Amino acid sequence: MSRCPSPSRATVDLSAIVANLALVRQRAGDRNVLFAVKADAYGHGAVAVAREVEATGAADWLAVATVAEGQELVEAGIGLPILKLSPADPWDLDAAVRAGLRLTVLDAETVGQVEEASARCGLHTRVHIGVDSGMGRIGLPPERLGEVVAAVDHSDHLDLEGVFTHLPISDVPTGRAFTIAQIGRFLGAVETVQKDRGPIPQVHMANSGAILGHDLTGTTMVRAGIVGYGYDPDPGGPNSQGIGLRPALSWTSHIFFLKTVEAGTTIGYGRTWTAPSRTVIATVPVGYADGYPRLLSSRGPVLIGGRRHLVAGRVCMDQIMVDLGPDADAAIGDEVVMIGSQGDAVVTADELAGLTGTISYEITCDISKRVDRVWVGGTA
Repeated sequence: MSRCPSPSRATVDLSAIVANLALVRQRAGDRNVLFAVKADAYGHGAVAVAREVEATGAADWLAVATVAEGQELVEAGIGLPILKLSPADPWDLDAAVRAGLRLTVLDAETVGQVEEASARCGLHTRVHIGVDSGMGRIGLPPERLGEVVAAVDHSDHLDLEGVFTHLPISDVPTGRAFTIAQIGRFLGAVETVQKDRGPIPQVHMANSGAILGHDLTGTTMVRAGIVGYGYDPDPGGPNSQGIGLRPALSWTSHIFFLKTVEAGTTIGYGRTWTAPSRTVIATVPVGYADGYPRLLSSRGPVLIGGRRHLVAGRVCMDQIMVDLGPDADAAIGDEVVMIGSQGDAVVTADELAGLTGTISYEITCDISKRVDRVWVGGTA
């Protein structure tokens, strides 16, 4: 039995992702480009995005957060190198090794765990060492890099392929001095190790913010994340001006009920919105279970008929109500845009993030599996 379509859908323009990554390549020079497709490619669909990236050569590597995410790509036939950006749980290591994932190690314990799993599987595993130069999340202190490099080099089933760090405020102009100092600590440790044992193939630290705003000298790879999906990590910041990023995702639904209400009529749970005058209310089949934030209650902008209108009342689990005004020219089935453009009007994930106190990453990641994905603009 065929499944009925969702009442809303997210349309992903794959050509926009390719174009955004071309801008990354311009800034990266001759460095490799790694593209983060974790969290289902930030809500854009990891397998479809990875296939397009591989087919077009838009990136050289991919990155995931979990072993299952990596397995999904391998099972889909993706051949690009895939790096898991954090250590794998011990019980996932055999599967990770068999899938051929590049694995992150941090210390003698994680080196030993990956070595044992690789020996059990009769395979060699390429590893990257994570260094904590100021993020405070995972990684070893820069001064301990040499001892972990030695542990990898002395292992029978491991090959040291990379070393990396993460920059927490590379997208913040006021944090520039901190980031420069952080980069210096990391590259200093790498240089010391490379003098003793020779070059490490992949040295990487530059996330989207650093790609746009920092010196990449001393590295051989950059890690593009949100910038590949068309958003700057610092919206409106100095590094985003004129770069030409294209948001890849739009999210649309339709009107499925219309009614005219009189002044004083309350709308929705809690009766939090009251019609100030006679007006038309449109009901749209999308809600917080689809990923439309409840924090957009009574203030979320949507596009209908090429004009901006606001959500009226609380966002429900499965529906929103929209105030169209007294002279609305709307009909059942008319398109409703939650993210994207209609005529000259635009709503972006950045705008929704600003209204809800979050970031564009969370807005796109939170669009749920209940929402159908459609991919356009690809090479196939």
